[in-house]
Order: sequence, then C-alpha cells, then structure tokens
Amino acid sequence: MQEILRTNNPVLFSYVRSLLTDAGIVPVEFDSHIAALEGRVSAIACRLMLAEEGAERARSALVESALQW
Repeated sequence: MQEILRTNNPVLFSYVRSLLTDAGIVPVEFDSHIAALEGRVSAIACRLMLAEEGAERARSALVESALQW
C-alpha cells in the first residue's frame, strides 16, 4: 500500500477521498478511528492509502482536479 495523503484536516481528507472516489479509485482510510478518539489534537493524522497499482492513477486524478480549480 502506498500513502496518498496524511492530514489532520478533516475537510481536506474528505475532499481528496471524494475526488478519488469520483475518479473510480477506492482509497482505504488508515488511523481515522484513533484520530477521532484523540480528538484531532494533531497527535495522529488520518491517512489515505492505495494499492501500488492505483497510486499513479490517483496522483494524476488529483493533479487534474487541481487544474480545474
């Protein structure tokens, strides 16, 4: 698995997850439950992970979405 995003920002996390899902890429969330238990005090960041095969496609989708802004 390859990390695509690590953040404590829930809005950014949700936005990137949504962009990937809309592009047909299914990311896996790591550490979101423990981060919620910690109260988002920046001790533990949530991570979006992908299989190695989908990582390059995900990066392309994120770059493309940034260009549309």
